[in-house]
Amino acid sequence: MNPDAEKDGSGVLEDARLLWHDLLGLGADRIRLAALETRRAGDSLVSMVISAIMIAVLLMGAWLGLQAVALLVLIEQGFAASSVILIAVAANLLLTLFLFGLIRRNSRFLQFPSTFRSLQPLTPERLDAGKPS
Repeated sequence: MNPDAEKDGSGVLEDARLLWHDLLGLGADRIRLAALETRRAGDSLVSMVISAIMIAVLLMGAWLGLQAVALLVLIEQGFAASSVILIAVAANLLLTLFLFGLIRRNSRFLQFPSTFRSLQPLTPERLDAGKPS
């Protein structure tokens, strides 16, 4: 046997082994990077949620202050305090009902309806429905 051929063969195997270890190292590095970025994203999400809660509390305080001013103005104009409070409560309930309807109407988009529809197999009924009349 040719000793050079044996040497070349072992060199190729060594190169393949080194390449395999490099690939494993790159994979491990990518996993570490993904883990670090996931942790950073989690920290950012927690910070954002806490900030959003603080903003909500501050906005509620401002909303209550605006309502109190409006109530006092109406009371100073001669309206009965009980009627003014009842109007404020009714206005809040109407706004709540409107916002609830908005949330309910938009919640269907959270289920990715078009994506799921596109992933379903085509049945003869769906094929017939898609054909122009």
